[in-house]
Amino acid sequence: MNLFVFGLGFSARHFAERERARFAAIRATVTDPDKARAIEAEAGFPVRAFGPETDDPRIADDLADTDALLISAPPGPHGDTVLARYADAIRASRIAWIGYLSTIGVYGDQGGAWIDEMTEAAPRSARSKERLAVERAWLALGAETEKPVQVFRLSGIYGPGRNPFVKLREGKAQRIVKAGQVFNRIHVDDIASALAASLEKPRSGAVYNVTDDEPAPPQVVTEYAARLAGLPVPPTVDFETADLSPMARSFYGENKRVRNRLLREDLGVALRYPTYREGLAALKDDAAA
Repeated sequence: MNLFVFGLGFSARHFAERERARFAAIRATVTDPDKARAIEAEAGFPVRAFGPETDDPRIADDLADTDALLISAPPGPHGDTVLARYADAIRASRIAWIGYLSTIGVYGDQGGAWIDEMTEAAPRSARSKERLAVERAWLALGAETEKPVQVFRLSGIYGPGRNPFVKLREGKAQRIVKAGQVFNRIHVDDIASALAASLEKPRSGAVYNVTDDEPAPPQVVTEYAARLAGLPVPPTVDFETADLSPMARSFYGENKRVRNRLLREDLGVALRYPTYREGLAALKDDAAA
């Protein structure tokens, strides 16, 4: 089985490297040609340049030699760049599994209520509306071609090098408090487990919430990480006065508790890190790096 990945970011690269033995060949893309060459040297498999202004001519041949296709690239300014350029190549290929990495942001604000995959998507931000439109475009391609397309809606991703310990060590962590606010999270290794399970059990049109079992207030998670690593606990900061980027601030405008029912019942995935506590315990050495 050969794998092709559009957008070799944090989650997709972890999956490709963890499951390397599953695939006879892996090929992937990043947007910058220099970055493509650097990652190829590190990862040991071909990495092509692909983005709004780049398009490696070898990609078409790669897709003709692909069995599993993972799309982790974000939408472009005019929709999904992969579909815009390669829908016909994908239709004509032997690809037998397609996974699209999306976000739980497509559910919008649910007022802190519990939701699952049966909850209607109601995105509020422009980027989440774009994500939902692309989800639907990929699902439509699957229905048209009878190629199994699965959508994986990810919650807040963390893992090695990308977790509260890093910000604590750098002195950049904040314990931002907004009354009633919670977030779900997911360890990058559990994302890889979800994708691997889906490869074993493709289901056309499936949508999975890839998220942990315990949504929690962000300030509680930061405090837990600090105490676990023996680092100073940052003082609390009121959300209204917190120094946040516009994108970070927008995340606090949506509040929901997300269940992962189909991940467990359909794919049989048992999370290795069902809450932030297990996940952070496995990562605490990042605090000493």
